[in-house]
Amino acid sequence: MQLSSNQTSSFPKALQLIAPFFLWGTAMVAMKGVIPYTTPFFMAGVRLVPAGVLVLVVAIILKLPQPKTWQAWLWILAFAVVDGAMFQGFLAQGIVKTGAGLGSVMIDSQPLAVALMSSWLFGEVIGLWGWLGLSIGILGISLIGLPDRWIYSIFAGNLGEVNLNLLGLFDNGEWLMLLASLSMAVGTVMIPYISRHSDPVVATGWHMIIGGLPLFGLSWLQESQQWDNLTVEGWLALGYATVFGSAIAYGIFFYLASKGNLTSLSALTFLTPIFALLFGTIILSEVLSSLQSLGVALTVVSIYLINQRDKIAAKFKPNVDESEIIDIAEDRGSLNIVTSEEMAIED
Repeated sequence: MQLSSNQTSSFPKALQLIAPFFLWGTAMVAMKGVIPYTTPFFMAGVRLVPAGVLVLVVAIILKLPQPKTWQAWLWILAFAVVDGAMFQGFLAQGIVKTGAGLGSVMIDSQPLAVALMSSWLFGEVIGLWGWLGLSIGILGISLIGLPDRWIYSIFAGNLGEVNLNLLGLFDNGEWLMLLASLSMAVGTVMIPYISRHSDPVVATGWHMIIGGLPLFGLSWLQESQQWDNLTVEGWLALGYATVFGSAIAYGIFFYLASKGNLTSLSALTFLTPIFALLFGTIILSEVLSSLQSLGVALTVVSIYLINQRDKIAAKFKPNVDESEIIDIAEDRGSLNIVTSEEMAIED
């Protein structure tokens, strides 16, 4: 038996897949800590424009091609509006107007929207196990984000305790988080189209700069004392959210989105609240409830089901050769995380 050369790189690939969601989760903790001392549009602009410049500097060093056609610039402009200005603007405003509860559930529900759009636009096969994984993931982040008293009340049949004011969603921030989630989902689905006309890393850098400038404009028109109350720790937190939570995380994520299965990649977004909770516990001394711990476990199960859906489905089909399973996964561009034994191929 001859081992694939990919065997030695499976662990670095797994780290690469997980990195954006680790960085986004920890960046959320940094943003929550600094938002009382700054303003939302200013914070959103800082997360985008300097990060975009860093990405373009790296692109120049790597000698990646710049956009040359009007189609490329139109796609980048649309990408900047949807995933840059709208996503970061809604997210920053939502952090101010909502807690970590229902808002986090809404913003991390975007894998479901990505799966639906990818199935429709690109013919990605989700299958029974994929849909089961998505459902378990939604349940998991609901247990993580919703107040415990709501969940206990629902199971007890006492819906009167669930105080959700639909007319006040915009004021409370939950609607803003939902709009942020949908904006990122649309931006993720746009990546395969953008990659036909431009390098995805270069497009990521330009979309950050173009999308961040309107946010700075809104900050200049509507906000004041954007940095007057920021301490050294606050600037460091913003720097972390910019460099690691935006430049590095978005560069990796959209590069992977241009290469692989969008449903599988987007499903890893369920990891973001787990990392946010973990580092919120370490840094902000937050404590996980038993329901939140169960939600973390369900989220991990959901990610496994979604990313391994082809192999799980194939095990229930008789007379299917393992090499055929691998071929199916490769044809779909699946971003499966596999063990070294699974990387072995026949002589």
